[in-house]
Amino acid sequence: MKIVVIQGPNLNMLGIREQNIYGQMKLEDIHSQMKSFADQNKIEIEFFQSNLEGEIVDRIQECIGEANGIIINPAAYTHTSIAIRDAIAAVQLPTLEVHLSNIHQREEFRHKSLIAPVCAGQIIGMGPFGYHLAMVGMTQILSEVSAMKQAQQAKAQVQAQA
Repeated sequence: MKIVVIQGPNLNMLGIREQNIYGQMKLEDIHSQMKSFADQNKIEIEFFQSNLEGEIVDRIQECIGEANGIIINPAAYTHTSIAIRDAIAAVQLPTLEVHLSNIHQREEFRHKSLIAPVCAGQIIGMGPFGYHLAMVGMTQILSEVSAMKQAQQAKAQVQAQA
């Protein structure tokens, strides 16, 4: 099982920028905690961060045949990127959207996520702990997907023998 974590613009500045909103934890620290969870649960995990929309779209597309799920914080692109939304819809992989801050308590232009409708879920306002919740959620989603596939295979085998 492999999860790709995609981080959008300015998240490389965590711990430096607007600590009153995003906290003091650096992106590397968040990734280290996610990696520990992944290791404990025998999950392969990969991290990608870009400030460029096209690079994020490319990385999402590269997940086809490589990853089982995506955890994404599109950051400012949450509110503007139809391209990222379309890429997530195209790859048809379980995707969870994460935001450190509660976007609904911020400026009005941040209230609308173009990404959320193509995601399995959205975790907002939980700070860095939101990424842990996303790992737990994605593990559950991928376990359910695996169980459904196994059930379908078993059913197909029974039908083939009949």
